[in-house]
Amino acid sequence: MMKKEQIEPFFATLKAANPQPNTELEYTSVFELLTAVLLSAQATDVGVNKATRRLFPVANTPQAILNLGLPTLESYIQTIGLFRSKAKHLMQTCQILVEQHGSEVPRTREALEALPGVGRKTANVVLNVAFGEATMAVDTHIFRVGNRTGLAPGDTPYEVEMGLLKRIPKDYLVDAHHWLILLGRYVCQARKPQCWQCQVSPWCDFKPKTPRPS
Repeated sequence: MMKKEQIEPFFATLKAANPQPNTELEYTSVFELLTAVLLSAQATDVGVNKATRRLFPVANTPQAILNLGLPTLESYIQTIGLFRSKAKHLMQTCQILVEQHGSEVPRTREALEALPGVGRKTANVVLNVAFGEATMAVDTHIFRVGNRTGLAPGDTPYEVEMGLLKRIPKDYLVDAHHWLILLGRYVCQARKPQCWQCQVSPWCDFKPKTPRPS
């Protein structure tokens, strides 16, 4: 496990390289963010953005999505994996938002997780990105980084989430989710971590470090 005294320089380095990180999903409202995150399960942000660039100019409110109807919604997002189940969940979520929340995205975890297609990870993203809460949405990248670096080892996403919330210094918590996702997506990759160009390699517990390709 990464030593406690190594965690501060680990995150200070990530912050210095990217002082104001944000999600790579494109959105202009909390509802657009919720929609994009709901669609992003087992899909890339790039793929979701391609679909929402077509969808959002036509429908970017709960009622507008409902007005499209399920078949038309499916046609807009059919390039995304699992698009049929995601379209169904999004329609059901929009119905609840209209009927129970005045078409506004709720600000509590309980209300968010009660929406179809919205689990703990999606709720954490919305709470963090839209409302600035210090939550940790553990996707495959953060799960890998938490374990590989020794920052917060765990057998489940929830264990890693709890470990990260406990070990990350308070000053870094709000932005830590983004830094760790970007680290896992572009540097600490699954098949071959690019240790030779990793800025936080000196504090990482992963051994042996992968050498620069010859």
